[in-house]
Amino acid sequence: MKILQKYILNHVSVLFLSVFLPLFAIASVIFLIKMATYTAVIQLSIWDMTKMYLFTLPDVFFFTLPFSFFVATTLTLFKLSNDNEIIVLFSLGIHPNFIIKTLFKPAAVLTVLLFMIFFILYPHTKTLSKNFFAYKKSQAKFNLSASEFGHKFGEWLLYIGKDNPNDTFEDVFLFKKNKKDNEEVLISAKRAEIINETSVLRLKLTDGEGYSYSKNKFTQINFKNMYINDSLTTNLSKYETPLEFWQSETHFKRKQRVFIMDTLMSLFPIISLFLAASIGIVHVRHNKGKTYLYLFLGTIIYYQTIIMLRGPLEYYTIPLVALTWLTSTYIYYRKTIVSKF
Repeated sequence: MKILQKYILNHVSVLFLSVFLPLFAIASVIFLIKMATYTAVIQLSIWDMTKMYLFTLPDVFFFTLPFSFFVATTLTLFKLSNDNEIIVLFSLGIHPNFIIKTLFKPAAVLTVLLFMIFFILYPHTKTLSKNFFAYKKSQAKFNLSASEFGHKFGEWLLYIGKDNPNDTFEDVFLFKKNKKDNEEVLISAKRAEIINETSVLRLKLTDGEGYSYSKNKFTQINFKNMYINDSLTTNLSKYETPLEFWQSETHFKRKQRVFIMDTLMSLFPIISLFLAASIGIVHVRHNKGKTYLYLFLGTIIYYQTIIMLRGPLEYYTIPLVALTWLTSTYIYYRKTIVSKF
């Protein structure tokens, strides 16, 4: 029996890697594209991008590991069925539950690993990612380009006529509208540079003019040097233990949705074993071409059910979905596999 278990698990491991690695690569590319949008705000080096990618690994794993295992176990049983090896096993008196027990061990290990990733690792990476991004913003090597609109410095709209290699700028214009006083302020300067002092950004303007105007007054000033402080500072999140992170009121609703989703995704490898056996074990003559369709439908139904119920039912979604899914797939397994083999 141990040899047979090893034989089945070897097939599962090979298929798991062949499914997991492409999904992991695709998910990584998606997250890298998402991270690339940060460069519209700050400059990131290759090493900075690598750090931010490492912070996203828990999310990447949750996009790939549960479904990779489900697909691998199903396709393993489907392949053994196509090769008539499953039929031979059942003919020798081996019960279908033997296959479930064989797959339960790696499924349990994967479930424990996923629980550790989302409950322990996820809070750490999210805190580190948030603090890293806030720190990089405070260091402020902004992507300011000459002759482009849309730059901002705090509350000011910023336009640069020319940027120099030594991080200084020429022909700079700043504009701000004070809605409270119904006043508009326009500042122009021949030169400017960004200064970072104790994580507070300052824009040093040299040789310029300032204009303030409203319906009742118009003011003009000339200056040699002017400093404009940005309200952007490094607002680092307090480090929390995993339990404190999940219990804190900060972004509670968002963390609640993540907790529900990740808990059920962690349970997915175990509670989907009956479904994997039901759609993977087939009689080649009677069941053709339905396995891949059922794989797709099973994955979509499970994922969409969580999304639809986690809002109105909140934490009750976890036992409801888990028990309903396990019960329904077990009934389907008894009807389609146990009764026939």
